[in-house]
Amino acid sequence: MDDNEKLYKKLSFTGAGNIAVGIVLLVIGIACGVMTIVNGAMMLSGRKNVLI
Repeated sequence: MDDNEKLYKKLSFTGAGNIAVGIVLLVIGIACGVMTIVNGAMMLSGRKNVLI
């Protein structure tokens, strides 16, 4: 196995790993955004119960 083949395999693994990490971060980001929207809506709907 020469250096070019080693480099090609390393680049393949690195590329696949980067795609997997990107997908995980995308899912986490969407989940955090949805939770923030839901919590904000709950706070707005519950503001009439606050006594001043």
